[in-house]
Amino acid sequence: MARITIEDCLKQVPSRFRLVHLAAQRGRLLMKGAPALVKTGNKAVVTALREVAAGEVRVAPTGKKGKRGG
Repeated sequence: MARITIEDCLKQVPSRFRLVHLAAQRGRLLMKGAPALVKTGNKAVVTALREVAAGEVRVAPTGKKGKRGG
């Protein structure tokens, strides 16, 4: 299977920071037993990145705008 690149994933997720967060969250779900959305024999995080690149996993909008603060 071809290597997955960050550029492949950034076509689906516009921010590298969001991409890292999304891949980590999805990787944790896969390690807990969630079914993979793409066929792969890779580790959980690589599978998560493949899912992102394929457009199977997306970032949910939070509705928040602006800076964090309190």
